[in-house]
Amino acid sequence: MVYRFYFLMVVLLFPLSVSAGSLKGKLLEAATGQPALGVVVMIEGTNFQDVSGLDGSFAIENIAGGNYKLIIRHISYQTITKDFVISQAQQMHLDLFLEPAVDLMLNEVAVIGKKDNTTDQAARSMERSASQVMNIVSAKTIQISPDLTVANVIQRMSGVSIERNSNGDGQYAILRGMDKRYNYTLVNGVKIPSPDNKYRYVPLDIFPSDLLDRLEVYKALTPSMEADAIGGAVNLVMKDAPDRFMLSTNVSSGYNELFMQRDFQRYDYKNIQSKSPYEKNGSQYNATPSDFSKAPLQYSSKSPLPNLLGSLAIGNRYFDRKLGVLLAGSYQNTYRGSNSLFFDSETVDTLRGETLTKRNERQFSEQQTRYGLHSKLDFRINDRNKIQFYNALMSLTNVQIRDVKSTQLTIGGYDPVLGNATLGYSTRSRLTRQKIFNSTLQGKHQLTGHWGLDWSAVYSKATNEVPDNVTIPLLGIRKNFVDKPTTVDDATVRWEHNTDRDLAAYLNINYKQTVGTTNLEWMAGGLFRDKKRTNFYNNYQLRPANLFAEYGVDFTDYAQIDFTIQNPRGSVATALNYDATERIKAGYLQLKAESALLEVLGGVRVEATDQGYSMLFPIGEERPKGSQIYTDFLPSLHLKYKTGGNVNLRASYFRSLNRPGFFEIVPYRIVNEEYQERGNADLKRAVADNIDLRYELFSKPSEQFMVGLFYKHIKDPIEYTLQKDAIRGQDIFYSPGNFGNANNYGLELDFIKYFKMFGVKANYTYTHSKITTPKSKRIRNESGDLETISVEQSRPLYGQSAHVANLSFLFKNAKKGIDAQLAGGFTGERINTVSQFLNNDLWQKGFVQLDASFEKTLKNGLGLFVKANNLLNTPMEVFMKNFSAANKDIPDQNSQKTTLMRRDYYQRSYLIGIRYKF
Repeated sequence: MVYRFYFLMVVLLFPLSVSAGSLKGKLLEAATGQPALGVVVMIEGTNFQDVSGLDGSFAIENIAGGNYKLIIRHISYQTITKDFVISQAQQMHLDLFLEPAVDLMLNEVAVIGKKDNTTDQAARSMERSASQVMNIVSAKTIQISPDLTVANVIQRMSGVSIERNSNGDGQYAILRGMDKRYNYTLVNGVKIPSPDNKYRYVPLDIFPSDLLDRLEVYKALTPSMEADAIGGAVNLVMKDAPDRFMLSTNVSSGYNELFMQRDFQRYDYKNIQSKSPYEKNGSQYNATPSDFSKAPLQYSSKSPLPNLLGSLAIGNRYFDRKLGVLLAGSYQNTYRGSNSLFFDSETVDTLRGETLTKRNERQFSEQQTRYGLHSKLDFRINDRNKIQFYNALMSLTNVQIRDVKSTQLTIGGYDPVLGNATLGYSTRSRLTRQKIFNSTLQGKHQLTGHWGLDWSAVYSKATNEVPDNVTIPLLGIRKNFVDKPTTVDDATVRWEHNTDRDLAAYLNINYKQTVGTTNLEWMAGGLFRDKKRTNFYNNYQLRPANLFAEYGVDFTDYAQIDFTIQNPRGSVATALNYDATERIKAGYLQLKAESALLEVLGGVRVEATDQGYSMLFPIGEERPKGSQIYTDFLPSLHLKYKTGGNVNLRASYFRSLNRPGFFEIVPYRIVNEEYQERGNADLKRAVADNIDLRYELFSKPSEQFMVGLFYKHIKDPIEYTLQKDAIRGQDIFYSPGNFGNANNYGLELDFIKYFKMFGVKANYTYTHSKITTPKSKRIRNESGDLETISVEQSRPLYGQSAHVANLSFLFKNAKKGIDAQLAGGFTGERINTVSQFLNNDLWQKGFVQLDASFEKTLKNGLGLFVKANNLLNTPMEVFMKNFSAANKDIPDQNSQKTTLMRRDYYQRSYLIGIRYKF
């Protein structure tokens, strides 16, 4: 019976196995050879169908032998119908090339449409055809990523790490191990100013990611690009006017797990004083307690509302498609924070390590309101002339409360066994408003068949305001493990604001010709930029009217405390009150020669700089006004060998520079306990020679493998170092300076591969840098007295990690409308703070961050998405590479080789939303 059963099963199944065939193949764009994603493939009159995957492939199984009609249909391509015959058990393979839909086709003379540059395939194509070394993240990748700001998006790129703010969000980009000072930021190819009160670099967390068409990182500069980027340049390409009516929107909400564990602290920031008494009433006015608002002292604590985020973009073309209009906006209101541990320390004897003096338990509560608005108009006058007008406003408001409880570790009867200690409490309420506005009018004109011209007129302004910033300290005591605040201490209130205004004009002329089989393009152009920066700072010292007022008896909240003003006119005579100016004049000549196999681009750029400052309230400085004037000649050469297949071989050389920050050349003096800090009016710009070699393989249009080497020799890098006073040699001060030369070199790997519905994106960067600077070493001399000597110590450049890696696993099922991603990133240890003492640099521990996203596309343009960040709840830890026996009994000091200085936990955050696109 058993044998008969198996025989019957074989008889029944065998005809099925021999009669079932399959159809497999790929859909490719006819013009580019790129995979066509998300295209429906169906067999007419049956239920058999599939949707092309990430690599353009499709597969239909179990087709009975016979004659069929295949139909390929998508809104972006012309419909294809193809008859085919399949026999029993046949494995048929069919590659099909798709033509654009008729109303999307391009014409070189009368442009009535354009290629979609927001896709991954377009990004790979632009990387492949670029004249210099660069990397691109597409709008589609940004949309399905877990990231909400540009700063978090950029961390996924090879050779890039980020510096985070107090709530764990990315803020500044570090390119190829070069600190944020060595990079610049562009919007649509135009440099924008910074809201920072001292430096040039732009905080990337001010930009919502959903306003971008793509994110570009230039790692090599051509003569036509501004030269002050040793690390590289970041270009934010914003959404463009569409070719047809477009409407897209999304709204989402979520929560941070941190506030499931503790309450969120807030204060009445809407009723604070926007201007100080000095600004309101003049420099001779004596402030009274009634001039100060109680709003910054009115704290409350409760669970925050859920995060709310949304964006909207709408655009179309009018007047026979000559006028394109796009309006887009993004709004994000999020509640963030961290639980932080921070140690104060002092260096008594560098041979015995750092002595910890205070343990600070800090809680940050931050409400971030971020919005971006931008509009773009382009008018095609005719097939040779086009004008476009772009405007953008980016804003970030951060309302922060920092609540601190400090335990004195070296004084006040610290006894961890009996539970006794002297405590300190401090609450700071701070509102920060940052805005960047950019308005750009551009024209592009084809004058003749050979001559072309383009120009830009730019107005930009960045502002930063920190009004009514209040810090209230309390004294306290721990007795028998019971903590209690006691009396109030002196408080501070300060106002800060600064502006950075740019007026700029760009002009480029090009001439194209063909000599034999070589296409030549000559370019020449120039730039003029006028920058004006103002900076204001005013600080008031407040003392409690009742020095013995006791918490819980005389007051229960800070708003009940009466203060007297110790400096009624404020402290404005500080170095933070200054004006700065900068004028840049630049010109370049560039030649690009391209044949079938070789592309050569080279030339020279000349930049003339006139940078100056004026201290508004000098107090005896020898140079209250000053300027630096210099001219740089900056050659570059880029070679690209195209093998005729899918391989590019690149070699690049360029010279670039890094100008001092605006505040760094102001000759300020700040007296600290251990040393003085000074500005440096003679600070030079850094100049670097940069070399790149890269092998690029594009095995398929949407895939890539890249391996590159880079080398940078930096003359006069700007680092903060210890220096001796030229007149009083025993006086040592900490100051920005130029010290010798530095070398920075490394290796980059970039890999993208797709398998039907799965994909892998991976990159790895190794970076090595070295600089030698003086450090202080405190020793005991022969008499037994402490003595400070200066020694040389080599270290990596500030902010540079030896190892940076990213790995993302992608899943895309176009048939079911599913996109999913699991993204992990590793950043190796790096210097967080450069110390003035030997072996006392603070290092940030290497860390892994894991994020995830999921998106489901529904019918009628709707979609649902989920994003989750920091799934591993990885802390940010800072440590010192030494250990003192004096710290062995202090809580949280668990290592016998290193000293923990800081640990921040940010917790996981979650977001769920809905998307609509028409």
